[in-house]
Amino acid sequence: MNRAPSSVWRRPTHFFAFGLGSGAVPWAPGTFGTLAAIPFYWVMTDLPLGWYLSLTFVAFVIGVWLCDKTSHDLGVHDHSGIVWDEFVGYWITMAAVPFSWEAALWGFVVFRIFDVFKPWPIRWADRRVAGGFGIMIDDVMAGIYAWSTMHLWFWLH
Repeated sequence: MNRAPSSVWRRPTHFFAFGLGSGAVPWAPGTFGTLAAIPFYWVMTDLPLGWYLSLTFVAFVIGVWLCDKTSHDLGVHDHSGIVWDEFVGYWITMAAVPFSWEAALWGFVVFRIFDVFKPWPIRWADRRVAGGFGIMIDDVMAGIYAWSTMHLWFWLH
């Protein structure tokens, strides 16, 4: 377990990289980071799909910088408390999924499964891609897997 540094509460870059502080919990920070992304998804679902995807892309680009800067400041490549990548991964999972609490919960579960177990090529990217991009890309990939699963589920039902 990596303890959250006090800089999370003092530096805006760290605060955002730590998912508005949600990654500062002492256990399962990725789970809490994903949970913290749900209210934002709820608000974002009112946006047209193009705006939703644009906002998610901007969050990814900013996230590469946030995660890179914070990991360098902390001297730890992918501190477990850095959860901005979970926010973006979850938003990818939920793209074009109409809001309901049931869908939000299933998206949470499906995304966490792909994020934790990291099937190929997610695990490969997680181990070999460095910097802020490396921190973000495995969750983007998990989000794409989870998005595919969510839409397959909706298509079949």
